Amino acid sequence: MIKLELLFGIVTLAMWVFSLVDVIGSDEGRIRYLPKVWWLLIVLFFPFAGSVAWLVGGRPTGGPARRPANEWSTPTNPEDDEEFLRRVRQRAEEQRRRHRESKKQDPEPET
Repeated sequence: MIKLELLFGIVTLAMWVFSLVDVIGSDEGRIRYLPKVWWLLIVLFFPFAGSVAWLVGGRPTGGPARRPANEWSTPTNPEDDEEFLRRVRQRAEEQRRRHRESKKQDPEPET
């Protein structure tokens, strides 16, 4: 009976160390379901259950990386998106026009 408990303890320790190293070494954008810090805390404070949860639910798969929630969805290369460039030019031209009109309406006083 003691040998079985010792074996379970060694397996749990090995799985815990593996999971900790795996969480720390994983890319933040590829981790599933929770942020990296949460997974690290779960595995750290709940060695057996946290390690099993990480291996089953959090460990990155071979699929594409997910984008962080705060990342903009603008094109990475604006030259590839003609509509984006057209809107930027249009907005710049509108700002120039408004600036010229405000200069005409409020002439600067001479000193």
